[in-house]
Amino acid sequence: MRRIIASLGIAFTLSFGATLEEATIAYNKGDYQTTKTIFEDLASKGDATAQYNLGVMYDFGKGVKQDYFKAKEWYEKAANQGHVVAQFNLGVMYDFGKGVRQDYSKAKEWYEKAAVQGLAQAQNNLGNMYRDRLGVKQDYFKAKEWYEKAANQGESQAQYNLGVMYDFGKGVKQDYFKAIKWYEKAANQGHVNAQYNLGIMYVNGYGVKQDYFKAKEYFGKACDNKDQDACRNYKILNQQGY
Repeated sequence: MRRIIASLGIAFTLSFGATLEEATIAYNKGDYQTTKTIFEDLASKGDATAQYNLGVMYDFGKGVKQDYFKAKEWYEKAANQGHVVAQFNLGVMYDFGKGVRQDYSKAKEWYEKAAVQGLAQAQNNLGNMYRDRLGVKQDYFKAKEWYEKAANQGESQAQYNLGVMYDFGKGVKQDYFKAIKWYEKAANQGHVNAQYNLGIMYVNGYGVKQDYFKAKEYFGKACDNKDQDACRNYKILNQQGY
């Protein structure tokens, strides 16, 4: 069983209005000063999108000196107006202690706000909180519930996490068929751990007919994604004539 790392999935997004469109044009030209000036003007007037985008600029040092404190400040302004990705990004900051003191309770609070608005990455990370007892009482049922919401939106990490739950019977009845189902969904999106675990399933015949050729195929895919364990397993099967 492998340690599962929470996905970050932070994105720079813009909505298009008259001045926001000008900011977009300036940003695409690399004119960050003009971009920042427009965002600051709109943000001071309460525009949540501009507040969020200023947060992104400071978070990643896009045209400004990287400053997590300012990123958090702007994310909070947008998040308090219901901006879903700002809420998620705040959750990430508290979850990993990024520019703030690590605080799982606050991470859970912000993930939950974004999760109930339907953001798949927030749903997955909220599932992690319940699975790993981070800021909440451990609750596999709730973890599975949030993973399923995210997985059904195509979130590959959540699909993998569900596969692990069914593979090892973590909070659910062990079910190799369901594990295979979710691993395959994640693997088809290039999720390296899902590809590796599918290789293991086919080597051992867990939930499937034992098939070393199929196992080699999945190990090969994971190896292409730089998984060294998969590369070793691929080499062993290859040497055995599969």
